[in-house]
Amino acid sequence: MFLRIVVSCLIFLVAGSTLVISEGQGERTDRPFAIYAEPVVLDSGDPARRDIGGLRYLGGWVLTSDNLDFGGISAMVLDDDGFVAIGDAGGLFRFALNDEGVITRAAIAQLSAGPIPDDGGDVEKRDRDAEGLAHDPDTGRYWVAFERANGFWRFDSAFERSDADAAPEAMEDWPSNGGAEAMVRLDDGRFLIFSEAGDGPGDSREVLLFAGDPVEDGPPPLRLGYRPPGEHRITDAALLPDGRLLVLNRDFSIVEGVSVIVSIVSLDALTAGTILEGEIIARLDPPVTIDNMEALAIDEQDGRTIVWMASDDNFNPLQRTLLLQFELLALR
Repeated sequence: MFLRIVVSCLIFLVAGSTLVISEGQGERTDRPFAIYAEPVVLDSGDPARRDIGGLRYLGGWVLTSDNLDFGGISAMVLDDDGFVAIGDAGGLFRFALNDEGVITRAAIAQLSAGPIPDDGGDVEKRDRDAEGLAHDPDTGRYWVAFERANGFWRFDSAFERSDADAAPEAMEDWPSNGGAEAMVRLDDGRFLIFSEAGDGPGDSREVLLFAGDPVEDGPPPLRLGYRPPGEHRITDAALLPDGRLLVLNRDFSIVEGVSVIVSIVSLDALTAGTILEGEIIARLDPPVTIDNMEALAIDEQDGRTIVWMASDDNFNPLQRTLLLQFELLALR
């Protein structure tokens, strides 16, 4: 993705950024699970702060592990009582967090299948740049979108094997480092695939709407567009209970650091050439606790819409893997 090198090399230069080495990064002997959670406040300058735009902060944690494969979270979903997350180096992370913010189970693995180099050589990090994740709760199956390969792999509920994959022709011209960035499975079985930098209609980024499972034969996808706010780019999207999309958008500059905009997008008109554009509900900038936010998941609790965000630390010790929890006040 376009920020990978910039963030990894320059982020420590950003004045006023909250991207600092967290406590507990070293080896620990008191961790009962593979992933450890350390609580953080929303705003260190105002620890009592809770509301930011249409979001209310419920809690946040820095996630760490002694396992060097942990990190790079780029997408996640909620499954049963916990999280399933993927990383841009092919990592697979499954963990649960209780109401007290304590990890109750965790496992770290590698995706069992995915793109391989064209020359047949050893699989490297860049080959398994997983950026999108979708889940069908009825069958338990998962779909993973790989950005550089601009293709999909379908996995069983345990991620033990992949039974199908495809690299659609409609995605061939997407930039290898700006391709499939977010994937959403709609309730009727259609799939929306958002490119990070592929050209769409007008000044938008291209979005493809598949009539069904993108790894199965079917009609060509409809070509739409998504216009992110300002200079921000989409990093993930998730379906809300009312049928709209919640979209995570991120930007980075050396002067201002990381900026995150959360917007809601209507899906009323999904026809060829439509440009989707969201209503901004919250903007998170330093000194608010943020990082390279890339993953988004939605939950419902007692009639409330709960928003989870996670960050990609780029495997950089100067960044953090954050897991943040908010209530979406806009849907009250």
